[in-house]
Amino acid sequence: MFTHLRNIESAFQQNKRIVTLVILTSAIISVSAIYFAFAAYRKASAHIYVLANGKALEAISADHKDNIPVEARDHIRMFHHYFFTLDPDEKVINDNISKALYLADESARNQYNNLKEKSYYNNLISGNISQSIAVDSLALNMDTYPYAFKCYATEKLIRSTSTIYKILVTQGYLRNVSRSDNNPHGFLIERWETIANRDTTINK
Repeated sequence: MFTHLRNIESAFQQNKRIVTLVILTSAIISVSAIYFAFAAYRKASAHIYVLANGKALEAISADHKDNIPVEARDHIRMFHHYFFTLDPDEKVINDNISKALYLADESARNQYNNLKEKSYYNNLISGNISQSIAVDSLALNMDTYPYAFKCYATEKLIRSTSTIYKILVTQGYLRNVSRSDNNPHGFLIERWETIANRDTTINK
């Protein structure tokens, strides 16, 4: 009889261990499943799909702090593109200058007014001159605020008889402002000035 009771007790202990092991295993599996599901969700949410020209392009989101230097450089490039990309068409000039002035303070408007007073834009129109710019390099100091920059670029002026290339060097500072449709990067160029603008070559 005692042997029978010991066998029952032994079987009960064994069943208890088995049930405990099953519970622990189930708990581990459940926790692992939740963890991997959350990790997969975070990975999936980091992917963004952008529709461009009818095609879905995949982009990956990143921390805003990681993007600040990239966005700052693009802001500077876009400002110079709008300010210096001009065609012999008053509407094109006004549209591009208007976009550029949203990205900078009064220092850019002052330069625009100076060029306008010197009939620079009227000369482009009357001479059928197209102007474009290519930013060659950017020096950007992100260690101090506002962020100082220097832009090295090449201007191209296309005339009916020749093409002129100019070296352009500008400098200024960037400060943070609110993002908007007119200023998507949330920067404003301050104290912008041209420190070099000279001819390099003339192709006929």
